[in-house]
Amino acid sequence: MTPEAYQELCKKAADQPETFWGEVAERLAWFKKWDKVKNTSFRKPVSVKWYEGGELNASFNCLDRHLEKRGSKTALIFEPDQPNAPSRKITYRELHEEVCRFANVLKKHGVKKGDCVTLYMPMIPETVVAMLACARIGAVHSAVFGGFAPDSIADRILNCESTFVVVADEGRRGGKTIALKKNIDQALAKTPAVKTVLVVTNTGGAVTMTGGRDAWLH
Repeated sequence: MTPEAYQELCKKAADQPETFWGEVAERLAWFKKWDKVKNTSFRKPVSVKWYEGGELNASFNCLDRHLEKRGSKTALIFEPDQPNAPSRKITYRELHEEVCRFANVLKKHGVKKGDCVTLYMPMIPETVVAMLACARIGAVHSAVFGGFAPDSIADRILNCESTFVVVADEGRRGGKTIALKKNIDQALAKTPAVKTVLVVTNTGGAVTMTGGRDAWLH
């Protein structure tokens, strides 16, 4: 895109926002097209609505709509924390399969539309899979930074009223191992509402599993 073409787009967005954003939205796959592109008022009470009446799914747009023409193309490239470890390329079709499987695991464990799932995960492909799986079934995901201590994790779980946690056994950062599952166990001592902890094998390190609450993803 040339600078001139970019400025032209900016002008159209400013002068004709409904037309501009209506055309942009056509890039996505809609289950039900919107009735109105833009319906906003900044007077009290403030009301901001976009694509009113429209229905779509973020997971479907990230994956399904690419399968027919791009299914075998790379969707994710994973570079491990260990410099000598091989990178991993994941196609749209492979990612779609993993996300659907994960979504069904969530549903089997009682996660419903509107529920909040806490993710305390390192930067691994399963983190992306978990996010897309939540979006697929209409659940909300709360991603908690892997460097946070147990008290900070507990605060975030309580704040979003989460009852379901996804965690890896351990994480790796800058060559160091981070005891994610151990941190979660300490955090959950303050969050009695959590009923299920799904544990992802990452390093293979030894962790403590609580019967009736914890389950291995595999």
